[in-house]
Amino acid sequence: MPIQNSKLVKQVRTLLRPGAPEDALRNLLEELQPYDLSILLSELDENHQTLLLKTLPPETAAETLEHFEPVEQYLFLDHLEEETTISILNNMSSDAVVQLFTAIHPRQVERLSAMLQPPFREQIKNQMAYPENSAGSLATMDYIAARRWWTTEQTLEHLRKVGEKAEIYNYIYVLGPRGELAGVLSLRELILAAPGTQIDQIMNSKVITVAAELDQEEAARLLAQYDLVALPVVNAGGKMAGVLTVDDVLDVIEEEATEDIHLLGGSQPLDSPYLQAGIFGVFRKRIVWLMLLFLAGTITSNILKHYEDTLTQIVALAFFIPLLIDTGGNAGAQTSTTVIRAVAVGDITVKDFFKVIWREMRLGLILGLAMAIIGLAWALAQQKNLDLGLTVSTAIIAVITVSSTIGAVMPIIGKRLGLDPAVFSAPVITTVVDALGLIIYFQIARFMLRM
Repeated sequence: MPIQNSKLVKQVRTLLRPGAPEDALRNLLEELQPYDLSILLSELDENHQTLLLKTLPPETAAETLEHFEPVEQYLFLDHLEEETTISILNNMSSDAVVQLFTAIHPRQVERLSAMLQPPFREQIKNQMAYPENSAGSLATMDYIAARRWWTTEQTLEHLRKVGEKAEIYNYIYVLGPRGELAGVLSLRELILAAPGTQIDQIMNSKVITVAAELDQEEAARLLAQYDLVALPVVNAGGKMAGVLTVDDVLDVIEEEATEDIHLLGGSQPLDSPYLQAGIFGVFRKRIVWLMLLFLAGTITSNILKHYEDTLTQIVALAFFIPLLIDTGGNAGAQTSTTVIRAVAVGDITVKDFFKVIWREMRLGLILGLAMAIIGLAWALAQQKNLDLGLTVSTAIIAVITVSSTIGAVMPIIGKRLGLDPAVFSAPVITTVVDALGLIIYFQIARFMLRM
């Protein structure tokens, strides 16, 4: 029953008033999914939000809060009575608690950490020891584990005891005597196995795992490549550090894609939804890149000043400057966007450096020849000067070829240096291409027009 209009919001507000029948509210809320409840929660005022969270079962309230940003989660928990906060916090998934604790002030972390049950607190402490945005910090501890010497009956009995609290129960992870991951067993295989069978006889010992220290984006890509529902995360000693689930991967993909889109536009990623971000916060995210690109753009002005004598001799050369630098910038931006995406999904690695250069040089040459024909026709229509037209068309070929090559090279170099390829965004590459395009244009003009 998704939230589609304000009618339901008004109905909930009415049922949250003093004296309203509690059963009617509970029955209404039972029909809603946690995501729908999160939308409903956003539509209510602070007092009604508190009442709603107190009404919901702790596990439902916990799952509902996980649809909010960490800072928003803290504000909700902070406004609740301590008893309610404790019950909700201890029902949140371990990876959600880790993300919450890494986003708030250490003193706030200390307060909330004291509310956790000791075993859960120890889990969170262990996960927070991993680097931020790593597979270990993202993994959940809410999985089902069994010992390899257990029988199918023992494992099923264990599943009945702990399965309700597990985030994923499709797989049972089989551990050795020291807690090392020995294999994995599907729920289907467990149910169909003959009674009394020892699970290490039916488990799959060839398990695809991911290192706890691996970057979350790489881990998410690995899970997607193997089309898995969950991926076990192991530490350096081979022990289970948690499980990376498909819903975590979707969050990572959205987060990384959002970051790349912002960087491609020449801006730092926002820390909160667009409409909730303050004006000055957005200003700080944009002004640094804008100033850097402005300073880089002054190089273009200096190049024009350097070739002032050339422009003085043939003023008509200036008419085609916007055409050339825009075409070169667009070609470079097209290539860089394609290559950045290919690097992000693993289609291109640093080893493919020369293959990509050779490919883009040829592609740039073909594109340049096609655009040169149009450029020659345009120049002749504007100035009726064949020498000038040939100069412009030749410059177009050279500029597009160089721009395509630069657009391909810079993201791969960034990857090799350990930088996010999206940092070499379209605005950055366009600025570089503009400067080189002017130099190429004027040098060709000097040679072909014998200046």
